[in-house]
Amino acid sequence: MDWVDTHCHLNEDAFTSDREEAISRAVAAGVHQMLVVGITLESSRRAVELAQQHAAVFAVVGIQPNYVQAAGPTDFEEIAALAQQAKVVGIGETGLDRYWDHSPFEQQLEMFHRHIALAKQLNLPFVVHCRDAEADVVSVLSHHFAAGPLNGVMHSFCGDQATADECLKFGMHLSVAGMLTFKRNDDLRKVAATVPADRLLVETDAPYLAPAPHRGKRNEPAYVRHTCDFLAEVRGCDKNDLARITAANARRVFRLPVPDSVLA
Repeated sequence: MDWVDTHCHLNEDAFTSDREEAISRAVAAGVHQMLVVGITLESSRRAVELAQQHAAVFAVVGIQPNYVQAAGPTDFEEIAALAQQAKVVGIGETGLDRYWDHSPFEQQLEMFHRHIALAKQLNLPFVVHCRDAEADVVSVLSHHFAAGPLNGVMHSFCGDQATADECLKFGMHLSVAGMLTFKRNDDLRKVAATVPADRLLVETDAPYLAPAPHRGKRNEPAYVRHTCDFLAEVRGCDKNDLARITAANARRVFRLPVPDSVLA
């Protein structure tokens, strides 16, 4: 089996005691590549360091909307420089968040636009965080779509069908996390069943959102297989085929090399 975890936070303190072991467990389980995502300048630096230390790890760098107000005056410029380091494969996570009140919304909007512009400049995909801000995110994406199809990922997608349809129209990919496996998420399962196979990705968002049967525990990249297997059930397809498809999608979107272990 072959999976790619397109979004995890191995750079967070939750993995301080067993970060190396978590990476090894993932690879041993068949998660041959994992993308470590930054939410601040410092966590983005840690993501790049991990990517440079581990063949299976790649980095995505950016300032998450809840941390925009806390960012220093030169943080974004330093993110832009960091984005040109080896094994950085995306920009983010960026986006909008109306659930938490950690950063003024206008500041979030400005930074979202800057991240998308940087991603276009560097020809990298961008990764979108969206919480209670679907209409706002769609508006921003529509603005940039006016210049042509977008190259981005809706991270841990949990929006409705209309939002999914709009994002797909813009060229975006939808990434599914462990919330798909939660009992009360029938609406999300209905949406996930309709997404074209070539636009689907899977992720853990570790250490958050652990899928069943690990719900309530710390999540880790090895658990992405549970979400992918559950997604296959939702879509009524073979789980091996879906693992292969989502891994191929991830490698196409983020331009990841095919590992030797997969080619063998």
